[in-house]
Amino acid sequence: MRFFRRWPVKDEVVTDLSITRYRRKWDSVLTDRERFNNQMQYKSVDRCFNTEFGYWQENFQRWSMFRDNGIASNGEAHRFFRFDEMAVLGGNTWMSPMFEQQVIEEREHYNVIINPEGLLAEVPKDDHETIPHFIQASVVTPEDWKQVKAERFRRDDPARRVDVEEALARHPEDRSYPLGVACGSMIGKVRDMLTFEGLAYACFDYPDMVEDMVETCCVLVEDFLDQVLPHFSFDFASGWEDICFNSGPLVTVDFFRSVVVPRYKRIAKKLHSAGIEIWYTDCDGDIRPLLPYFLESGINCMFPFEVNASGHPGPVLEQYGRQLRILGGVDKMALVQGRQAIDEYLYTLRPWVERGGFVPHVDHRCPPTVDEADYLYYLDRKQELFGVLD
Repeated sequence: MRFFRRWPVKDEVVTDLSITRYRRKWDSVLTDRERFNNQMQYKSVDRCFNTEFGYWQENFQRWSMFRDNGIASNGEAHRFFRFDEMAVLGGNTWMSPMFEQQVIEEREHYNVIINPEGLLAEVPKDDHETIPHFIQASVVTPEDWKQVKAERFRRDDPARRVDVEEALARHPEDRSYPLGVACGSMIGKVRDMLTFEGLAYACFDYPDMVEDMVETCCVLVEDFLDQVLPHFSFDFASGWEDICFNSGPLVTVDFFRSVVVPRYKRIAKKLHSAGIEIWYTDCDGDIRPLLPYFLESGINCMFPFEVNASGHPGPVLEQYGRQLRILGGVDKMALVQGRQAIDEYLYTLRPWVERGGFVPHVDHRCPPTVDEADYLYYLDRKQELFGVLD
C-alpha cells in the first residue's frame, strides 16, 4: 500500500470543538468490503480501513462533542465519526436463558447483584466502568455445572434457531461492507461463569468439568454455523477469548493446547469449507504465549492487541509474517500523553500498515483520561498518515 504524506482535512478543526459536529468519511475508491478483504489478504487497497474499538461510558458524559450531539453509545459514535462499516452476524451460542439480573443488597456506594450469568457480584451504584468484584460464581463444582448445563445449555432450545431469511434481508449479498460470523467463545465465557480465579482452580481441581464446558461451547457454535454458513458469503469470522492478563494467559499453555485448540480446529474446518479465511478473536493482555496455538488452530488475526501487555505490534508481525493479522495495536497511553506522543507512535506503525494485514486503532476502549481535542487530533493524524488516496 502507498500513501501520500498529507491530505488536507477541511471539515474538522480540532482546536474548536464547537464546529466539530461530524466527520466526513475518508475518500474512497473501493467499497468497505473490498478494502477490508484486500487489506487482510495483503492485497492493494485505496487506503487503510478506518475503524475504532470504541469508548468508555464516561466519555459520553465527559466529551462535549458527544454530549452536544446526543451521542450515547459506541454504535452512535461509530456513525458520528463516519468510520468504515462492518458487521457481525451472531447467534445464541451461550447460556440460554440467562439468569435474571436482580439487586440482592444495597450498600452505600455499591449494589450486590445476581448478574445475567448467575454470579453474585458487587457493582458501583453510579455505573462507572470497572471490573465487578465477584463474590460467588454460578458454577463451582461438577454438580453445579451438571444442573446449569441441563437448564441453560440445551442444544434443542428453540431460542437457538436462526431466522435466516430475516438475517439475509439485513445483510444482502450485494452489501458494500464486510460481514463476519460470530464463533463465540471456547474458554473466555467459561471464565465469566467460573470467575477469573475460579477457572484457574477448576483447571486443576475439575479438569473434566472444564473440558466439558469447552466442548459444550464448541458444539453450540457448530450448531449455529451449520444454520448460517450455507446461506451467506461471510468475509471473516470473529470470536471472544479474554483469557490473558499483563503477565500472560490465565490457563496453562498445556491446557490451552490440549483442550481448547482441538475445538478451534473443528470450527476452523467448517469456516474453511465455507471459504472464510480470516478469523479474529478478541483477547486482552499478553497473548504472545498463546499466539502459536491460535495460529495453529486457524485464528489468524488478533484484536485489540494491547501494547502495554503484548508490546509493539511490529515485532510480532515480523515474527509471524503473513500468517498473522492485527486489528488494533495503537497504544492508548500515547493518546493520554498528548499530541507529540501520538505523532511519535503513529509514525512507528506506518511501515506495518503499508505492509498490509494490519488495521490500526486504539488497543481497547478509548479511556476518558484522553483529552477530547487530542482524540480528534489522533483521528486527523491517522487520516493524514493512512487515509489518503494514491
